[in-house]
Amino acid sequence: MVFSSYLFLFGFLPAALALYFAAPARGRNLVLTLLSYLFYGWSNPAFCLLLLVSTLIDWICGLVLTGATPWGPDPAPLDPQGPRTRRQRLAVAASVTSNLTLLGFFKYFDFAVGSWNDLARALGLDGATFEMALRVTLPLGISFYTFQSMSYSIDLYRGRAAAMRNFVDFACFVSMFPQLVAGPIVRFSEVADQLRGRRHSLTLAARGAAFFAVGLAKKVLLANPCGKIADTVFDAAGSGTLEAWYGLAAYSFQIYFDFSGYSDMAIGLGLALGFVFPKNFDSPYRSRSITEFWRRWHLSLSTWLRDYLYVPLGGNRKGPRRTYVNLAAVMLLGGLWHGASWNFVLWGGIHGLLLAIERRVGVERLYGRLPGALRTALIFLVATLAWVPFRAPDFAATAEYFGRLVGWSAAPAAAALLPGLLASPYLVVSFAAAALVTWLGAPAWRWTRDLSPARTALALGLFALATAALATQKFNPFIYFIF
Repeated sequence: MVFSSYLFLFGFLPAALALYFAAPARGRNLVLTLLSYLFYGWSNPAFCLLLLVSTLIDWICGLVLTGATPWGPDPAPLDPQGPRTRRQRLAVAASVTSNLTLLGFFKYFDFAVGSWNDLARALGLDGATFEMALRVTLPLGISFYTFQSMSYSIDLYRGRAAAMRNFVDFACFVSMFPQLVAGPIVRFSEVADQLRGRRHSLTLAARGAAFFAVGLAKKVLLANPCGKIADTVFDAAGSGTLEAWYGLAAYSFQIYFDFSGYSDMAIGLGLALGFVFPKNFDSPYRSRSITEFWRRWHLSLSTWLRDYLYVPLGGNRKGPRRTYVNLAAVMLLGGLWHGASWNFVLWGGIHGLLLAIERRVGVERLYGRLPGALRTALIFLVATLAWVPFRAPDFAATAEYFGRLVGWSAAPAAAALLPGLLASPYLVVSFAAAALVTWLGAPAWRWTRDLSPARTALALGLFALATAALATQKFNPFIYFIF
């Protein structure tokens, strides 16, 4: 079930809101948890068992770590500067290890076997390959909820939050359907107080509805048409140079509006339910350096990697060389987090290298003499080129597409049909609208803060237009659902 579907918009969501607000205040976390499991298990109920096991492990580890009990008094946070016992170290290690094991098996088992077999064959060791009958299905959103659940035990260990005694409340935190399968990655310390008690108001609900309408419009009216352009070009056997650049730019817009649109809808649904989720995008294509890009793109992941990986590795506190190694490690792992493919590792490595160069040379020394608009255009170009390995299925396809961009790949005769397919007025207007919104539109976080009658009317119009457009579009799931 996806947000941009009639089933969710006119079936699940109205029923969920009615049940949630009909429940007494003390029972709403239970209702929300059950609704979230229904939402998550809609396509495959077996996924719910994995989610439940992961939740139960982390809840128990949290109790052990803090010495709390389900029936005892509310525990206080640990002293951030105090010593940690062996039991506490084992509890947090068990939580982190179990989460990484689940993520590693379900997401990377097939990838690891395939990579080993490719290496063995390349070395002429065919007898060392594995022929596996087992094929592991990737559960939706496992990369998101394992990181989210891990933040709980780590925050407890660091003394940044108190343990959650009530299992239902903790299960609600892990499973909340607005952000369960594609983020934002919400840390426990950010919503702990809201799980115990939160306020609801028409103002919050109105802002949430506006957020949702804007996100739905981003997805349906901008991301989907741009995705049609990108898929047409990337999936073609070949293309001309102009079409290759058009398709790549369209993919840049698609992935941005697809993911930021989902984030907006998740934030809006959270507000309607009384939760304030963190901002996940801040106009990243307006950045003037790659460093700034990562302060604006997928903020919940980049800050998670910074606080739970980069800083523990030493950050920038152990000299320049160690800093570059840490940056490379974080970005390589961040790339692998996105998908079980060497292409994602390459994408992460590109960004890690660019971040290291900017830190070594200095952002102003690199770009300071360029006018602001040109700097923004340059960073957009660099980020867009880096999307090639992210979108292409393998290294060969990546190299072939880069060849198209510079005219080194011969276009087949069938490529002559591409300009006609891509020149559809609907696709061209959607592409132009995506560009205008990217660089001239007001960020949703700011735009929804003060809802005037005109903005309210516009939000309603966008919602109506997006829901009408859904009838003309084929099913198009969110890109980040596969991560």
